[in-house]
Amino acid sequence: MAQYYCKVNNLFVVGPGCFKPAPKVDSAIVRLEPHRDLPYPADDVKLLERVVREAFQQRRKTMRNTLKKLISADKLTELGIDPASRPETVTLPEFVAIANYLHSAAMSD
Repeated sequence: MAQYYCKVNNLFVVGPGCFKPAPKVDSAIVRLEPHRDLPYPADDVKLLERVVREAFQQRRKTMRNTLKKLISADKLTELGIDPASRPETVTLPEFVAIANYLHSAAMSD
């Protein structure tokens, strides 16, 4: 969701030795620059937040499995999203496309 509201700039990496206790991973320092105009506006931001939250609650699972309560694998394919992809590989425009589809489907019911 940070990418929805801001441009995220990777500034540099901080090694584990900078922390006590030292983690087993590197950390990144980023700059968040708010967008003047949203590049990919969602029809319903709350629905977009739900889609992103559902996808990342089980981030090692596929989009097909994490979003099965919301959208079918066939519909993901129709939207140009590989149902076998993992949430961290799905782009912001793809998440917005899912949310916008769900919003329009709900509005037509």
